[in-house]
Amino acid sequence: MSRRFRPLILSRRGVLGLGLGALSAAHLRGASAEGEAFAESHGMSAFGDLKYPADFHHFDYVNPDAPKGGLFSTVPTLRANNQSYFTFNSFNAYIMKGEGAQGMAWTFVSLMASAADEPDAMYGYAAKSVAISPDKLTYRFTLRPEARFHDGSKITAHDVAWSLTTLKEKGHALIVTQLRFMEKAEALDDATVVVTFAKDRARDVPLYVASLPIFSKTYYATHPFEESTIDVPLGSGPYKVGKYEINRFVEFERVKDWWAADLPVCRGSYNFDAVRYEFYRDRDVAYEGFSGKNYLYREEYTARIWATRYDFAAVKDGRVKRETLPDEMPSGGQGWFMNTRRDKFRDPRVREAFNYAFDFEWTNKTIMYGAYTRLVSPFQNTDMVAEGPPSPEELKLLEPFRGQVPDEVFGMPFVPPVSDGSGQDRALLRKAQQLLNEAGLTIKDSKRYLPNGERFSVEFLVDEVGLQPHHGPFIKNLQQLGIDASLRIVDAVQFRARIEDFDFDIAMERLSMSATPGDSLRPYFGSREAATKGSYNLAGIVSPAIDALVEKAIAAESRAELTVACRALDRVFRAGRYWIPQWYRATHPLAYWDEFNHPAKLPKYAQAAGVPDMWWFDAAKAAKIEQAK
Repeated sequence: MSRRFRPLILSRRGVLGLGLGALSAAHLRGASAEGEAFAESHGMSAFGDLKYPADFHHFDYVNPDAPKGGLFSTVPTLRANNQSYFTFNSFNAYIMKGEGAQGMAWTFVSLMASAADEPDAMYGYAAKSVAISPDKLTYRFTLRPEARFHDGSKITAHDVAWSLTTLKEKGHALIVTQLRFMEKAEALDDATVVVTFAKDRARDVPLYVASLPIFSKTYYATHPFEESTIDVPLGSGPYKVGKYEINRFVEFERVKDWWAADLPVCRGSYNFDAVRYEFYRDRDVAYEGFSGKNYLYREEYTARIWATRYDFAAVKDGRVKRETLPDEMPSGGQGWFMNTRRDKFRDPRVREAFNYAFDFEWTNKTIMYGAYTRLVSPFQNTDMVAEGPPSPEELKLLEPFRGQVPDEVFGMPFVPPVSDGSGQDRALLRKAQQLLNEAGLTIKDSKRYLPNGERFSVEFLVDEVGLQPHHGPFIKNLQQLGIDASLRIVDAVQFRARIEDFDFDIAMERLSMSATPGDSLRPYFGSREAATKGSYNLAGIVSPAIDALVEKAIAAESRAELTVACRALDRVFRAGRYWIPQWYRATHPLAYWDEFNHPAKLPKYAQAAGVPDMWWFDAAKAAKIEQAK
């Protein structure tokens, strides 16, 4: 039921001048102001640890001999920036305007590429190496001479510098926020780009910069970057846009003579001749599309369908294969977020009352076939979840805020109540009523009123009809408490516009955490981001304590310090009752027409079961399916 999307990170602006003071050209090319040499490497990571040596041939988890060919088709399950699960009308997926097409990241390369068996390590892609200053504020990337755009023109440092600068100035709000601490990017020559960062940048900001797409400066000299468009941009990645129909499907064609195909970070990947995304507005209709072989691969997010509907002929005769793979990625936090920018949600007792009105046990048993586990934390499925009393290390971070945060922070962390599974647990509803009364919300003629005398009404905002059953019993319980609760289902475009404008009472969304959270914490929890249009701080959290703990996490110098800081942050966030946590499943339930193969053991940090990056087409299997028609 949970939907996966990967948000990005954060960074900013400042000074770097060639020939100015200590930061001279000679300094940028190889020595610091104190005469210390830059440390050059084939890769980079948050804490400097790398699994693979400079001469590695391929990532351990791929099949370097995987054949090329075939079609992989699916529906979107990941999104970022302006993308939607249900539609698209633009090939610019990096700005606020329009609905960006899924898969556009396939058409561009970045400076470095991530290893899926390490939490945050990256290795040379368009850049063959990176040299880092002793203070870790200046990064010098050396580009590969063979790097090319699809038209054969060379990728230069000028393209990289222009891309980073343009994304910082004109990109989607999330990208702009995440580039806040990138001071400057500039080309020293065609092969060398230097990126400098502010002193207070987080350890993961350079990683984020190295992951961003490289655009053609020449192409955008005649195409405005900040506009939504169906013009296909000039790319450089393993795929380029092929056939498409706005709002219905988009197909990407593998570049047969791609310049990067034999790089260590690419061997065994990008094996399909075509990757296609189909768009449906309804989950049930999308399922019918899969069972009719309108697309070939489906990760099932609806427990009802997984439990009851995979009994069609192709499943029974083996043409469709079902597989459940472990999901070891951080599960993140999916829930209903209450908009504290609105006065009716300012009192934490009101927000807590909503937690007592939601019966997860009934919902999971009745609607979701018992397939899910209750979330308690935005750091779910990691060791960063706070448990038990604070450790001495956590207390050291929390003590400065004693008296400013709830006393609960110094004891057991808040865990959502467990119901009797009836759907209307009287004990929990009495607790909710008590909290509302304590907050000054009175009852008159079975109707609940705010302290200012206004009727207490709330609207749940969603963009999927399939979520209606999950809201019905919850809304009924709220109505029993005298609250005028209702559900508003809008289309994907309107939903995104209202979310970005914070125009909602309660909205359902998911926070996706990286394995090494850093600057990405600010868009979720930062006070500044509470007023930033398009940020992920949906609840409107404004908390000096949370801000300080976010900075502690960002400044952590080891994974152990990071874990402690995130656990302390988790305690304060959960004590604020900003959300009603929902559910998660630490597996990937997959169904696919049996035309594919994948590595026997997928890497721990592979998104969406490594699909389709690491999978490949099996011509013999596909032929058998054709014969069985």
